[in-house]
Amino acid sequence: MSAPAVSLSTTASDLLSLTKPRLSSLVLATTAGGVWLAPGHLDFSRVLVTLLATSGTVASANALNCYLERHSDRFMARTTNRPLPSGRMEPGVALWFGLSLAAVSLPALALGANLLTALLGLAALLSYVLVYTPLKARTSAAMLVGAVPGALPPLMGWTAVTGVVDAGGFVLFSILFLWQIPHFLAIALFRKEEYAAAGLKSVPLEHGDESSRAQIVLYLVALVPMTLLPYQLHIAGGWYLAAAVVLGLGFMALGAWGFFRQMGKPWARQTFFYSLLYLTGLFAAMALDTGIGGWQ
Repeated sequence: MSAPAVSLSTTASDLLSLTKPRLSSLVLATTAGGVWLAPGHLDFSRVLVTLLATSGTVASANALNCYLERHSDRFMARTTNRPLPSGRMEPGVALWFGLSLAAVSLPALALGANLLTALLGLAALLSYVLVYTPLKARTSAAMLVGAVPGALPPLMGWTAVTGVVDAGGFVLFSILFLWQIPHFLAIALFRKEEYAAAGLKSVPLEHGDESSRAQIVLYLVALVPMTLLPYQLHIAGGWYLAAAVVLGLGFMALGAWGFFRQMGKPWARQTFFYSLLYLTGLFAAMALDTGIGGWQ
């Protein structure tokens, strides 16, 4: 009696791990932020369907990514124990799981939110699975491609309320897009050997650590002014503006310190963790300080 129960529990845990819960939770938070910040109102049931369907779409993309990268995942410490590279799960199970999630989530997104939001979800799914994933083994430019589906969730939250892609939604998209580049570069710097072992391309491997540190600074110079636009567009108020300035100056100081001092892996890891705190603080300040949007 106990063996099947353990097996079922293990399978459920492995299926959950395919969805990359930590990454999915970040996506869910930014989608919810887009819903909250958008002008207008969305009843709670539609908010719930939108968030669940978006989570399902993201989970589908992550599961299909695990399926496609099952061989290279064996060579990276953070992925070697995933169900597929470890041999605990047959690849076909992950494939059908990912496809099934998409088959349920995208129609639910169209019905719960609107067709535009569902189309954005489809674009995020296809670009992540069919473009970004295979490009990772060919060119470091895949990073820019991967930042597109990563930046779509807050825009999807926005369009779920407004039904249009306008300036406010585009600014949220742009903030997430620009934020991801320093975030990705920091990971690529302190996991450079793992990327090389897995046969994946990255800026540090193709262009060197100095170029990577320089690009972190350049994208931060673009990111910080972009984060001021929600105040200009009256999406958020003065408290958000103050938080964006303080958090942004801290991020830029950390990036500049690493660039001018030619810092290595410890700095890259610190930059990675600060990027997470930065995004969390930015969206928290925006949500707390906005007088627009909301759920009823």
